[in-house]
Amino acid sequence: MNRTEKEQVVQELAQRLADIPAAFLADYRGINVEQATNLRRELTKAGVEYRVVKNKLLKLAAQGTPAEELQAFCAGPTAIALAGDDPVAPAKILSKFAKDVEAFELKAGVLSGKLISVAEINALAELPSREELLAKALSCMNAPLTNFVGTMAAIPRSLVQVLNAIGQSKAA
Repeated sequence: MNRTEKEQVVQELAQRLADIPAAFLADYRGINVEQATNLRRELTKAGVEYRVVKNKLLKLAAQGTPAEELQAFCAGPTAIALAGDDPVAPAKILSKFAKDVEAFELKAGVLSGKLISVAEINALAELPSREELLAKALSCMNAPLTNFVGTMAAIPRSLVQVLNAIGQSKAA
């Protein structure tokens, strides 16, 4: 890789680090090609960019961005996962992969400009996904309307039951 290519990689990575809500660093040493391919496939499905970056280039790209605190963790083989819209999705995938594959190790992450530890990444992975949270919020908003409709339907039903009881008592 020549100097202009390195500069281009640094600029592109700096732009991505400035725009994303979350980034996660991992040590991928010891995983085989099949495992790496499966991880990339899962992350790509979730809209996450996963790439192996030279530490020096990552340090240069992180300067002046919300991910600047990740520079301290740029040692050894480093892979970075750049979250799309949902920062929980890559945390879930990476955390699960780290549990399944002992050789894969999370280093740290940045969420909304704040450095987070491996324990915090695992806690983030335990949160429900964005879709689940939206579904729960929608059901909470829907519950009062459903209860109101049930109550309004009960009034005519009760009237019919009373009239039916009166009719049966007169017939007897």
